[in-house]
Amino acid sequence: MREAYHEELSSISEGLVEMANQVGSAIGRATTALLDADLTLAEGVISGDDSVDVLHRDLENRAIAVLARQQPVATDLRVVVTSLRMSADLERCGDLAQHVAKLARMRFPEPAVPRELHGTILEMGQLAQRLMAQACEVILTQDVDAALRLEQDDDRMDELHRMVFHHLLDDQWQHGVEAAVDVALVGRYYERFADHAVSVARRVVYLVTGQRMKQTVTDERVTA
Repeated sequence: MREAYHEELSSISEGLVEMANQVGSAIGRATTALLDADLTLAEGVISGDDSVDVLHRDLENRAIAVLARQQPVATDLRVVVTSLRMSADLERCGDLAQHVAKLARMRFPEPAVPRELHGTILEMGQLAQRLMAQACEVILTQDVDAALRLEQDDDRMDELHRMVFHHLLDDQWQHGVEAAVDVALVGRYYERFADHAVSVARRVVYLVTGQRMKQTVTDERVTA
């Protein structure tokens, strides 16, 4: 009986890893679609979000079933409750990747991002994918030190986000209001994606230690 119970808990963790892998891949492909005006790739990311949603619902159902049947306590209860919250973070990451892909589709056949910002947006996309890969590794290993490093790595995303806005506010901007709105939205999508990856890492810290990491202003925006 206990063996089956622990298998159920393990399956929840495996579901989180699968979700993290899927949304990490999605943000990488969405970035390519955005910068290369690749409609086929964008459509793949958009339709692929259904798979993330299915995983999210399945994980929720499994977690609720464990709560109902096993009535876990202490660490096991933290595993289930924290997993539900991580699943919500990852589901939102899938939505944000889809938003990037939808913008690429909307502006096709033209790229949505002006050429001079390609390097910055590419770095944001690559960083978002890397942060999610790190979050996935943290879920697998429950390495608290790695989780703390992930938050430090997120500082670069915040810096890139500020750079985007400085560029938009520059007197040399000549691409009009529509392109400015597109770029502002894209920058925000990546910044929020990174926030959710950090949130996943923080929840792992709580799972392992029972202690919550110090909250920052960024945390207040993660639910958006």
